[in-house]
Amino acid sequence: MAEIRLNDVVVATVLPFAEDGAIDWESFRRLLDYCATPDGISSVFVNGHAGEGASLSPAERIEVIEFTRDYVKGTGKPLLAGIIPYSTAEAIDQARDAMQAGADVAVLFPQPPFGAGGTLTPKVPLAYVDAVLDAVDIPVSIFQYPLASGQGYTTETLVEMAKRPRVLAIKEGSDTMLAYEENWRQVKAAAPEVAMLPSNFDWFLAQCAVGADGILSGLASLTPHFLVDLWRATEDEDLHAMRAASDRLHPVVRSIYGAPPKMDMHTRIKVALQHLGVIACARPRPPLLPVADDIAARVRATVDEAGLSQYIPDHRRAAS
Repeated sequence: MAEIRLNDVVVATVLPFAEDGAIDWESFRRLLDYCATPDGISSVFVNGHAGEGASLSPAERIEVIEFTRDYVKGTGKPLLAGIIPYSTAEAIDQARDAMQAGADVAVLFPQPPFGAGGTLTPKVPLAYVDAVLDAVDIPVSIFQYPLASGQGYTTETLVEMAKRPRVLAIKEGSDTMLAYEENWRQVKAAAPEVAMLPSNFDWFLAQCAVGADGILSGLASLTPHFLVDLWRATEDEDLHAMRAASDRLHPVVRSIYGAPPKMDMHTRIKVALQHLGVIACARPRPPLLPVADDIAARVRATVDEAGLSQYIPDHRRAAS
């Protein structure tokens, strides 16, 4: 793939497991049929937070990339792979594995030690990104964490990262509109070719209204069509249509992300996908736990009210 552009809607896939914790490849294929094929889905992102990438073994991460690589072969859709390390050496190993397995882009997550003040200046984060860029030939995307986590980067740092060759996108998850707008303006001024991809579910409408190059979200595993509608309205600069698309998304967003703990967000997406017949089992891997019964019931009811079943042909449903 000579030139990679990340725009439109990038789906961050959840990863289905069987009751025994093994990867359920049949369910994963059905999931890709559902969320990776609609018009407007430009790229597929695996082994991220939504895909429980931190819980996978190195061999499993490679298997997921290879499986998805085979699935998207010939579609022209770039394949992104999450790099979730605890050290720079581990990041390099994961990035090399991802490149060799067929990933087109390595998505660099911040390292947990950064939370102890390492993100307050550009020095440590830039050394990390530069080390990975020196080690692999594929481009990278920067995964911006919520600022409240202590692992989110400053605007200054994001601008300097964006200036690096082969940094082609920022998954913008600062989780405040003030930071998002400042990052959008300064990154686009310094490196206009770098894509800014909003990802904060509570702010999709506002982020798109300020400016964006696409949307990247785990929610696209569940509502790819709704997010494509929002993005197309954004491209058309049609505020009325943007609001209508946001109104359709809102109940689903609140059912998935509203109740604590927020760490259950992707497991709730699995509950919804199981209810729709896309995957066979909603079980996550520890430390994540199954969703509480009352919240699961609310998720299933919201999915029914949203009419998501209309997008799933009967022959693509899991056997009951």
